Amino acid sequence: MNHSSLHQFIINSFLDSLRPPTLDEVAARFGIDQGAARRGLRALADYHGVVLHPKSDQVWISHPFSATPTTYVVTCDHRKWWGNCAWCSLGVIQLAGGTGTFTTRSGAIGDELSVSVKDGQLLDKDFVIHFPVPMTQAWDSVVYTCSVQLLFRDEAEVDEWCTARGIAKGDVRPIQQVWDFAKEWYGRHANADWEKWSLQESVTLFQRHRLDGPIWQMDAGAGRF
Repeated sequence: MNHSSLHQFIINSFLDSLRPPTLDEVAARFGIDQGAARRGLRALADYHGVVLHPKSDQVWISHPFSATPTTYVVTCDHRKWWGNCAWCSLGVIQLAGGTGTFTTRSGAIGDELSVSVKDGQLLDKDFVIHFPVPMTQAWDSVVYTCSVQLLFRDEAEVDEWCTARGIAKGDVRPIQQVWDFAKEWYGRHANADWEKWSLQESVTLFQRHRLDGPIWQMDAGAGRF
């Protein structure tokens, strides 16, 4: 068992069983005891490949999937999942085959919104996604970071929401741009040779998809995103 094989097992469990594997299932899959399964999961968490419940070592998040309810419900055929944020929800659709719909509320509290993708083509393009947390701080509290990466109808709604909720405005991007980015960012997440994006690779991806400005600026040094 290594980071890649464990991550693939977790992602495939979400895709096939709609949930992450339990500790016992991880142990059985790799022929190890529960202690070794815990150590493997903790190492993967340190690698930013998974987020664990702090008291149990059970999988809480493996981006783009959440094991617990969020404001994002992603539907692909008969399957349903929770996405962590608007960006992650697009990632779920990409991993599930490129056709699906996610529903949420504007700013997680307003009118219900729906975004559909068919055969890899975004159908609902009149939305924006707000990124208030700088990428350099994304993993300081990644659950919070995901919770505020929200869908809105337009930038005016973002401005109203930021004023009402006391959250500083970050970067606002058209959903088409984020969909194009999410397809590449999450495209290899179910691969057997998956590795977490390095900082250098992340910066290159941001630049390739024209994601610039203070929110997206990072030093392309050693380490993983």
